[in-house]
Amino acid sequence: MKASHLFVKALENEGVEYIFGIPGEENLDLLDSLCRSQSIRLILTRHEQAAGFMAATYGRLTGKAGVCLSTLGPGATNLVTAAAYAQLGGMPMLMVTGQKPIKTSKQGHFQIVDVVDMMRPLTKYTKQIVSSENIPSRIREAFRLAEEERPGAVHLELPEDIAAEETSEPVFAASNVRRPVAEHKAIEHAVEMLAAARHPLLLIGAGANRKTTCRMLRQFIEKTNIPFVSTQMGKGVGNETDERFLGNAALSDHDFIHRAIDHADVILNVGHDVVEKPPFFMRHNGRKVIHVNFSSAQVDPVYFPQVEVVGDIADSIWQIQEKLEPRSNWDFSYFQKVRAAAEEHLREGIDDPRFPVIPQRLVADVRRAMPENGIIALDNGIYKIWFARNYKATQPNTVLLDNALASMGAGLPSAMAAKLVFPGRPVMAICGDGGFMMNSQELETAVRLEMHIVVLILRDDAYGMIKWKQSHMELGSFGLDFGNPDFVSYAESYGAKGYRVEATEDLLPLLKRCQESPGVHVIDLPVDYSENDRILNQEIKERSQKI
Repeated sequence: MKASHLFVKALENEGVEYIFGIPGEENLDLLDSLCRSQSIRLILTRHEQAAGFMAATYGRLTGKAGVCLSTLGPGATNLVTAAAYAQLGGMPMLMVTGQKPIKTSKQGHFQIVDVVDMMRPLTKYTKQIVSSENIPSRIREAFRLAEEERPGAVHLELPEDIAAEETSEPVFAASNVRRPVAEHKAIEHAVEMLAAARHPLLLIGAGANRKTTCRMLRQFIEKTNIPFVSTQMGKGVGNETDERFLGNAALSDHDFIHRAIDHADVILNVGHDVVEKPPFFMRHNGRKVIHVNFSSAQVDPVYFPQVEVVGDIADSIWQIQEKLEPRSNWDFSYFQKVRAAAEEHLREGIDDPRFPVIPQRLVADVRRAMPENGIIALDNGIYKIWFARNYKATQPNTVLLDNALASMGAGLPSAMAAKLVFPGRPVMAICGDGGFMMNSQELETAVRLEMHIVVLILRDDAYGMIKWKQSHMELGSFGLDFGNPDFVSYAESYGAKGYRVEATEDLLPLLKRCQESPGVHVIDLPVDYSENDRILNQEIKERSQKI
């Protein structure tokens, strides 16, 4: 068979459902082979970066490597941001790029950059395929590495002449991998430390956001009643409407959650990932920390856990749960005071009628509109902090936010990937006007694919988060304001439906109508971020210190 046919057969063997991207002339043999596939669907996008974001989000939601495709040169360089997005965010993704013939070439260095070397700092694995005989092993190794803990990005370059070769190589069967389990002495030390604690606290990080781990952690909380907090990328692993949930580490310090963390004498830190800002700082002779993760701790001046439980997280939590009984010496009374104060604070502003809408009302109305299994995909901006703090997630991966690379432009493509994975669930992209315009062309892709999604554009006509920080540093306002298109007309030009909110009370009914009506719905919502300074700076610090 043609080598490109073998390449596609190997992808089919790995269970690939979609390939996102933009082919070029160097991919034409591969494209010909793809069109013959009965199980893989090509999702043609309008920019390679969006294709990469979609592939990474597919990986995040399924645990299987999402696949994206580009040609050589500029097509490949457009995948760089998505590679970093997947690598830092722990999302399994395979990038396939084309290349000019490597055995003979008559085009000199036209469009040629060393893509394999370019991808090396951004991936777990990057290889050029130099022989059709290597295709099965390269693909099997790429998927294995992309999906094993910690997941991330991998890259394969398929040159034009290699794709056209004739080959009779068989594909490799996927291996059955069992993750190693933690050593029993580490489990015993963790149990002893928790049992002796006075104020134990569970912290859920990005690495705990896996299906089996979620189930085990919820059982652990139910049995022990130990209160828990989460990082931004750990949202939804624990039910955030649970009375034992104390908050999300959306701010670096001074929030209510930090009072709980400061009060804890032992922290069970599950899935800690250094790509996120540290949710707490360790100090010598301070609180004790139990590190539970797939890999050992990366020690630095503010993180040096006393006990490390290294192995499959779900199994580790199950083992600890089996050996740990609720203790009479545990005292959670202060944690409940923290929760009560935080809940009182978070209820403020949820019915505020001011227009443009303030963030508290915005988050509350989105939460009211979305069912428990509905998915919101956030782009990056100051609203991400408001949603991380105020939006109660009851299921894992229902709040897709990026607190690793924190790239703008990912919100809309992530929502589109979520809709492909979960076609029966409501999906909403929530984007600032700056982030939306970075990949707004994918509205055409969503319309062409006949998706039913809601795109909520938060318009403040500026790069609002940086403007807020500029103001917080008492610097003059400069260089961050811009103009916007008429978003209603812009959406309609793509065949989507456009709306402009002109009163705050109109938002919630509009969100509900859009969920009930098929199609791509784009909502232009003016937002007032003047609450940022009042709430996210001084007021929280003053109120939390009074607990």
